[in-house]
Amino acid sequence: MASSSSTLLVPLGSSSGKRISANYQGISCAKVRGVLVRCSNSELTVKAARSRGYMDQFCLTKRRDMIGLLLGVSSLVTDSFEAEGAGLPPEEKPRLCDGSCEKELENIPMVTTESGLQYKDIKVGQGPSPPVGFQVAANYVAMVPSGQIFDSSLEKGQVYIFRVGSGQVIKGLDEGILSMKIGGKRRLYIPGSLAFPKGLNSAPGRPRVAPSSPVIFDVSLEYVPGLEIEEE
Repeated sequence: MASSSSTLLVPLGSSSGKRISANYQGISCAKVRGVLVRCSNSELTVKAARSRGYMDQFCLTKRRDMIGLLLGVSSLVTDSFEAEGAGLPPEEKPRLCDGSCEKELENIPMVTTESGLQYKDIKVGQGPSPPVGFQVAANYVAMVPSGQIFDSSLEKGQVYIFRVGSGQVIKGLDEGILSMKIGGKRRLYIPGSLAFPKGLNSAPGRPRVAPSSPVIFDVSLEYVPGLEIEEE
């Protein structure tokens, strides 16, 4: 019997017009007008109910699998966009000091100041150094000691303008730029005491900077607005 309620053909000569009851393996049947009997099988009903339950569970599982698949694809797409939004891969990110520059740095003497700041001049600029409080326009590439970049004006496509010596940037960057000349390029080795007291959170494609940990800045002093005019 294929379903919980099925149609059973009964011989026409048997007990016409009477209600009959038979039990075949738990099947309860009733004769109607001597022709048809509708059978209700409690066991089959239970099986059918179980079957529906399995089907519901199967459908739910399939829905969950589909949702999981969609979320996985969405995550991959999101990660892809985040990776693109974070800039180029680390080895392709624009830098102020390329491979040949790194080799030259090995032969440049290190200068250490009283505060503990260290630096190497990749290129010495010309003209005066910026006075305290003057606006300066600089490009920078900020790295953790391993060389991973966590911030860069080159990636943003514009120079960074701030008042030097006024506490608008970390102490090590302030001190390092104050002794530079226009057009100069310098690598700053900034100790933790002159860096980020609270640290910096990580971002897609960018490393975390731990509180008061050493950092490295490559800096180029592009110009000092108004300084050239005053010198003339």
